[in-house]
Amino acid sequence: MAATRRTADRAEQAPTDGSGRLLVGAVRHSAGRTAAVFGCSAGSAAVAIALPAVLGHALDLLLDDDAGARRAVTLCAILIVAEVVFDASEALLGGIVTARTAAWLRRLGIDHVLSLAPHRAAERCTPGDLVTRLTGNVAEASTAPLTVANGVATLFVPLGGLTALALIDIRLFAVFLAGVPLLAWLLRAFVRDSSDSVTRYQRVQADIAGRLVEALSGARTIAAAGSSARELDRILAPLPELGNQGRRMWHVYGRAMAGAGILVPLLTTAVLAVGGVRLTHGNLTVGELLAASRYAVLAAGLGAAVGQLNALVRSRAAARRTAELLAVSPMCSGADPLSASGPGRLELRGVTVVRNGTPVLRDVDLIVPGGTTMAVVGHSGAGKSTLAAVAGRLTDVDAGAVLLDGVPLAEIDPERLRREVGYAFERPALFGDTIAEAIAFGPYASSPGEIEFAAEAAGADSFIRLLPKGYAAPLGTAPLSGGELQRLGLARAFAHAGRLLVLDDATSSLDSVTELRVGRALVRDVRAGTRLLIAHRASSAARADRVVWLEDGRVRALGTHEALWEDPGYRAVFADPGDVRGAWEGPRGRAGFADPGVGGSAAGAAPDSAGEEP
Repeated sequence: MAATRRTADRAEQAPTDGSGRLLVGAVRHSAGRTAAVFGCSAGSAAVAIALPAVLGHALDLLLDDDAGARRAVTLCAILIVAEVVFDASEALLGGIVTARTAAWLRRLGIDHVLSLAPHRAAERCTPGDLVTRLTGNVAEASTAPLTVANGVATLFVPLGGLTALALIDIRLFAVFLAGVPLLAWLLRAFVRDSSDSVTRYQRVQADIAGRLVEALSGARTIAAAGSSARELDRILAPLPELGNQGRRMWHVYGRAMAGAGILVPLLTTAVLAVGGVRLTHGNLTVGELLAASRYAVLAAGLGAAVGQLNALVRSRAAARRTAELLAVSPMCSGADPLSASGPGRLELRGVTVVRNGTPVLRDVDLIVPGGTTMAVVGHSGAGKSTLAAVAGRLTDVDAGAVLLDGVPLAEIDPERLRREVGYAFERPALFGDTIAEAIAFGPYASSPGEIEFAAEAAGADSFIRLLPKGYAAPLGTAPLSGGELQRLGLARAFAHAGRLLVLDDATSSLDSVTELRVGRALVRDVRAGTRLLIAHRASSAARADRVVWLEDGRVRALGTHEALWEDPGYRAVFADPGDVRGAWEGPRGRAGFADPGVGGSAAGAAPDSAGEEP
């Protein structure tokens, strides 16, 4: 709830000057089709302007029993058919333009969001708000090209009506012109009030969507707590405000239409009254009076103008919310190709990272020699996961630099960087239709053999083969525990292991025996390289070559687990100080992991601890 409120506050403070540029870009994206829509709309407007004059002329000819009446009636029929064709073509092309624009805006928004550091989108808005911006708001913004094309052409109708009215009789034109200031005032008031109410309505919609997504993500907790009713009340708490803003929008629209409903008939009646007087004096024909009455209605076409303005206001408000996302600066990357081979030496020089004005990492200097394993430990909030993120440039540093084999990460070609730096997370998000596709998901395709080899290394092959379809089992319906999900995440990382592999508490849900087996496979079977291990267990830290101890975003100490264990503050970092399984005295395997296959006793731990061997 607090996150949702912060999102709304940020939205209030966000810049709003990018919506115009975004809408111009949308029009340019479908310029040809938008021009075709404009052509059809302009053609329809031209027919609408010409038809009253032709009808009036045909009426005069019929009243005079003139031989040309048949041709005039035929011309009227042709114009009516042409208007139908223009309107149908406009509707078809308009649908195509709107669909293409929506696809373009969504692609633009999603590409930009994915180009950001993962935390940047979360700082801007909640997941529910983000989905609202990229779906509902984009759908409304996508109507802008059609609205602009129709709106410009719609202006032809009142302007043409005024011109025709002046050509028929200048006095009729003067009568109508007296009411134009009132028409302008109505339009101005409508645009001002409608824009504000639409913006607020869309913001409350996003607030409700954010609350709903939060609830869905914690559905089990809500069910276990028996708080469904309270949560429903929380989700729907903004509903009265949504109703208020919805009613306000309709009130604004209703006032504009009511004003038009009063003003337009008054103007038309005034024109007809003056026209009737002119008719009785022989200054107008019956046909010209008919045409003048129609042109008065066209010239006062406030209803059409209000409709177009309403659509444009909604598009502009929706585009503003999309533009707020695009205004977030993406991560800029270089094009330097990292050397084809390298030990994977990771270096942090004076790294500082700030979140919401608070430093999370403070002037961190750290070197992880190539081919070694370094564990990162510390209390919750010490900055461990942030350090893991900057190590592979999942986020940028606010000060300092991060280098891989001597090359700053910001200068490395991003495709190359993603091939050389792999990640496994505590709660992996899996993508793909099947288990095999989930493991193969990465910067390059993995062969079936590589997928199975990685699954074996991660201890996942055994439970995968028990599934009805094995590696072809549907991912969405496979009954997976938290530990099994972690093993699939590890398998995905192992299948794409580069010179640096970052494990962000990626074995926290594994039992100790499975963790030891995965550690042994990581040493023996996975591509050799540097490992950065975010550790919450003493056993994980004990198997690393070196340990960096973070506290309040700073490096408090750096050394071996055995040496650091002498410090009571270091022992207090771990939830279970007695959990030192894996601190083996036996020969150390590649990448600094103790080899559980070689016998030995626990060392560098509490005196009464004993090693566990699978």
